[in-house]
Amino acid sequence: MTATLEYLSDLVRRYSGIQIPEEKFYLFDNRLHPVLKKHALPALEDLAVRLRGNPSGPLFSDLIDAMTTNETYFFRDKKPFDELANAILPLLPAGATGAGTLRIWSAACATGQEAYSTAMLLSEDGWVDRGGRVEILATDISGHALQRGMDAVYSTHEVQRGLPAEYLGKYFEPIHGDWRIQAALRQMVRFEKLNLLEPVFGIGRFDVIFCRNVLIYFDVPTKMQILKQLHRHLAPGGVFSLGGAETPIGLTDLYEPAIPGGFWWRARSAPQA
Repeated sequence: MTATLEYLSDLVRRYSGIQIPEEKFYLFDNRLHPVLKKHALPALEDLAVRLRGNPSGPLFSDLIDAMTTNETYFFRDKKPFDELANAILPLLPAGATGAGTLRIWSAACATGQEAYSTAMLLSEDGWVDRGGRVEILATDISGHALQRGMDAVYSTHEVQRGLPAEYLGKYFEPIHGDWRIQAALRQMVRFEKLNLLEPVFGIGRFDVIFCRNVLIYFDVPTKMQILKQLHRHLAPGGVFSLGGAETPIGLTDLYEPAIPGGFWWRARSAPQA
């Protein structure tokens, strides 16, 4: 069994960068039971045998979906969103007027709450009303999480986590006992499957990038790789946000604080093409 778990751990690490140390091997038992049942596999050893023969396809996707941490909620930690509205947006090109297109990337978006929180914030800020256009790209490695984001349907428990009470009636509609983001906000967000460990092409540059509570799962070389990738996709004058327990300090000299506080960073020099 140990050899099986070591193989599964290495497979997850090589594809997603997520480190699952031996003391957390119990996560495979906890999270992969539905995968075994779905694919009619008696045990984890059988799962490993199948993946050794074909480490791709639906079974591999289900493995990654199950082992990816998709913890998120609306307006998570609140302060980064307050700072975005009050301090960051006015610093961005045309931020005072809303003219032009504001491009935002929610990297490792999980089930979409971060992207939709940003859309709500911009609606409250009046960016669109002032003539600005908004493009929000939400990406994740998990196809299951992305589908939930595209469906934009959340349970009562999920809308009670971090969402201001007045936003429920303003930006959601009831659907079969759950709540769905209204169409105007859904149209602001585009979901796409993307692995931050692989070279990213064709998405352009962004004024705002969220990559929050992601680096904590990776080793130092992977953190450095991701920070360099984000740097390439920052537009001139753009900013990106990390989680409260994350920092680029000691990993790279590409960034400096955008404002005091530690959540928002900007490039020290122009991103490389």
